[in-house]
Order: sequence, then structure tokens, then C-alpha cells
Amino acid sequence: MKFEDFLYTQNGADLFEKTEGLDNVLSSGIMTGSEGLGIRLCEKTSPEVKIKEKNGCEHKVIMLGSNSYLNLTTNKKVCDASIRAIEKFGYGMGAVSVYAGITDIHKELEKRIANFYKTEDAVLFPSGYGTNIGVISALCSSGDIIINDSANHASIFDGSKLSGADLRIYPHNNIKALKKILEKLKNSNAAKLIITDGVFSMYGDIAKLDEICDLAEFYGAKVMVDDAHGLGIVGPTGRGSAQLYGVEKRIHLNVGMLSKTAGAIGGYCATTRKVAQYLRHYARSYFFSTALPAPIAAGLNEIFKLLEHDRAGRKELWENINYIKNKLNKVGFNTGNSQSGIIPIIIGDETKLFKMHQDLRLSGVYTNIVTYPAVRRKDCRIRICVMKDLSKKQADKAVEIIAKTGKKYGII
Repeated sequence: MKFEDFLYTQNGADLFEKTEGLDNVLSSGIMTGSEGLGIRLCEKTSPEVKIKEKNGCEHKVIMLGSNSYLNLTTNKKVCDASIRAIEKFGYGMGAVSVYAGITDIHKELEKRIANFYKTEDAVLFPSGYGTNIGVISALCSSGDIIINDSANHASIFDGSKLSGADLRIYPHNNIKALKKILEKLKNSNAAKLIITDGVFSMYGDIAKLDEICDLAEFYGAKVMVDDAHGLGIVGPTGRGSAQLYGVEKRIHLNVGMLSKTAGAIGGYCATTRKVAQYLRHYARSYFFSTALPAPIAAGLNEIFKLLEHDRAGRKELWENINYIKNKLNKVGFNTGNSQSGIIPIIIGDETKLFKMHQDLRLSGVYTNIVTYPAVRRKDCRIRICVMKDLSKKQADKAVEIIAKTGKKYGII
């Protein structure tokens, strides 16, 4: 089965015919790579956690597939703050932010995020996907030009398409190609926005933000960075990819997700006061979405207190990242150019990928499966996300199982 097989309605077919075709394939017993999708957690996320298979079987796995890199979802101060907020405000807000959906807790969080990025203001969105959709489609429109890295998150591409702007794409992290695009546009009067992930979610590498900012300034473009997987991890004190390259003051739109390192839900854009004000009036995913629940915002305030002072465990996390990556490289795996908490294991063969991913989970190691459309099929991979609280014993056991499975299918 290929993803695109059921993407479009065939000429003359019923609208739902493609759903029947997909169901037939998924029910056939043919391995499609979806076997490990939708597995249920039986307890709070931790380095070793019980999951429930689709057949109802429960078993423990070493968790290498969670974005809660710093294990902040179970931090006591964070959870206590959420409990206090739910006692005061209830579990949901019941209104959009522009009506009666925000509290002092929400405004405190926006201020903390702005202070974290040293910007004038920040806008809090109720979902990460909606953040990129809202920011891009609000600021860009027909006649503008958006320039994307080919490996940017799907929400960036969707927001770009929704905006109606002219979209240009350069090969992943290829600065020469970006320069060529900008050079061809140098005589255009169109407003230009360069958008890039900070840490690329399927590769684990980092955008060359210093060179991107140089080009943007030379050719008169603005820069937007989605640093979802860089927050709290990358940079000398965990302030992200821009800090790593020393270009914090040169980024115009600092976008981040509260569902990765922060382990909650939501997103934000830290920027100037005037841009933030504009987004609150024109970003439809902000204006027309119910506000983030106060208990979540309260927990996030505690998280940003930790991140602001680099006390969330970043150093311990990096010890685990380097430990696991070195062990995987030593046994012969190709881990690409990972520079973050994301470590890809390049497989390059979908059939082997499907089998390996299934075997790993059933053997006690939970990982993420990545193939088309997230990456090209020939670049398909297992994605590992490292956690701070993972013990060396758990890491050793996980690598041992991964190596055994890799040898079974001729990956190493």
C-alpha cells in the first residue's frame, strides 16, 4: 500500500469509496506500517511505561517515542500548579481568547514566553498546528512570497497554502539553493518571508540560522523559525536554535510548540507588540478557537520558570542523547546529522522498516515510524526521542534490542 493510493477520489467514484479501499487493505493482514499507530498509554508517560496493543494485550516498553524530552509532564511543581488552577477556573475556558476565554494565568504565560525570547509580546494559541496555520495565513496573502525549507513541518506548508501567497521551496538545509531563490526575486517588490524549522522534526538537525539571517537581511526578507523541538534543549542555556547561532535578535517570528519539550498542548508566537496585536485580530486559528485551558497554562508557567533559569534538566538530557547516539553509531546504525533530542535511524527500505518497527515494540522498545509523506520512501526511518529520566540500564537494554533487530533485517 502507498499513502497516495487513497488520497484522491477516483473519477466518477463515490466520495467515500477510498475509505473502503483503505479499510480493505488495513483488514487484510498485509503489513502497512500502521500496526504500531494508535497504541494506548496505560499510565503517565515515563522512560518505561505500560502500553495497550490494539488486540488488548498490555506490556511494558522503554519509551523512545515521546516528545516529553525533559519529563516535565510529571514534574511535581507543574502538576501542582495545574491542580490549583483547575480548582479555581475548572478544566476548560468555554470561550475564545478574544471574548472571555483568558485569565491572568494566560497573560502571565504570554509575558513569560516574550521574556524568554526577549521580545515585546507573545501570542498564545490553543494548538501547535493552529499556531503555524494562524501566523502564516494572517501575515501573508496573495502577492507575497513564502520561502520554505523542504523539510518544514506539515503545518507550515498548510499555512503557506492557506495564505494564498506564492510558495517557493528549497532543498533541506541547502543555503546555496535558498540564495538562488532570493537572487531571482531581488527585483521583485513582493514581501518575502523565509520560514524554517529550528530543529527539523524528522531529521534532528538544525537550520543554519546565521546564514539564513544574513541572506534575509541582504535581500529584504523576514524570518520565521518554528523551534518546536529546540525549546529548552538546544543552545548554551536551552533558549533554542537562534541562541545556538547567536541570532536571537534577528528572528522576526519566534514560533514554538507547547506540546514537545513542555509536554502539554498549544503554541505561541513571540514577536513585536504590533505584530502580536495584528495576530490577535487576524489569525483565524486564534480568533475562532477556544482558549487554552487554565490548568494547562498554569502548568506551563511553571515550566517556563524552569526553562528561563535552565533548571529543567537539559544537561542530563544531553548526557542521555550523546550516550544513546554514540552506542547506536558504534554498532553501525546511520543516525544522520542529529543535533538534538531526535535521533533518526535510517532504514531506507519500507518493508524492512515496517517489520523492524513492529518487532521493536513487541520486544519492549517503543519508537516512531517515519516514511512518506513525512520523508521520501528511500529515506524512511525509525525516529528515537530521548528522555532526561531514561536510566543507563534502560538505554543499554533499548540499544541492545534495536541492534538485535537491526541485524535481523540486515540494517547493520
